[in-house]
Amino acid sequence: MNPRLILTLLLLPAAIVTAANALAQDKGSVDPKPLPVLANPNDPHVAAKELFGRKVLPTRTPTQVVGFYAKGCIAGAEALPINGPTWQVMRLSRNRNWAHPQMVELLERLSTKANKAAGWPGLLVGDMSQPRGGPMITGHASHQVGLDADIWLTPMPNKQLSRNEREEMSAVMMVRRDRLDIDPTVWTPSHLSVIRAAAQEPSVERIFVNAAIKKALCREAKGDRSWLSKVRPMYGHDYHFHVRIKCPLGGTACESQPPPADGEGCSAGDLAYWFSDAVLHPKPPVTPPKPKPPMTLAELPTACRQVLTAP
Repeated sequence: MNPRLILTLLLLPAAIVTAANALAQDKGSVDPKPLPVLANPNDPHVAAKELFGRKVLPTRTPTQVVGFYAKGCIAGAEALPINGPTWQVMRLSRNRNWAHPQMVELLERLSTKANKAAGWPGLLVGDMSQPRGGPMITGHASHQVGLDADIWLTPMPNKQLSRNEREEMSAVMMVRRDRLDIDPTVWTPSHLSVIRAAAQEPSVERIFVNAAIKKALCREAKGDRSWLSKVRPMYGHDYHFHVRIKCPLGGTACESQPPPADGEGCSAGDLAYWFSDAVLHPKPPVTPPKPKPPMTLAELPTACRQVLTAP
């Protein structure tokens, strides 16, 4: 990952990222209303999220990932079916169950592993990407190129959820109230099994979890622990884990990130920042920072303009 991007993430106020994490649990609607038509979509100052957020279908072109996870788009995205033998998609009103076909295949395969290895009926899948990727009106900074997906840490129930349940049901909070460890009343060895299965997939580049969950994985993992290097602490992610896959082979327009550093990332020094008082109990700034202007289409890779306008 770009060092500048890492620094930006580390400097984000925890309260802001906690709010973003809460968005993942926001309820949806069984009768979502379409967004109003933009008065002047060609205005160069219009936020890219307003343009991509209004695209309800993918392009009818070959699949291509364009740009970086937090600054790009995707052509020819594929939808994860909302129901499968061992998975169900949540928050259907968001229309964010689109991704690169390799991500769709991974989620289907991983859901089977969760069923066999962890004894879960299956996975509940949260946000993936929009039909053409790009920035989202609410929520994530990443998830823009069809290579990211959120998986709830709540096992799929042994029934097909109703549309209303998918919009209103919340995932289970996995982190203790003091934020220093997992909640032992809800965390189980099966959670480790599911995250480990995801991390052991060769195509997976990173898995983001709350630092308390990383701490628990470090403490409880037995045998081969090499997969732990892929699991990275990140703000939020109390209710779900975030899976990111590598750029597809031959995807020359996709901007990759370096492989994770060697080592498990389990030492006291590795985790110290995440459990510091400044992170757990951030003080509001004396002078509130000015809101950053939203990303415009001109700031995205040039090819994203074609993705946006393609049939």
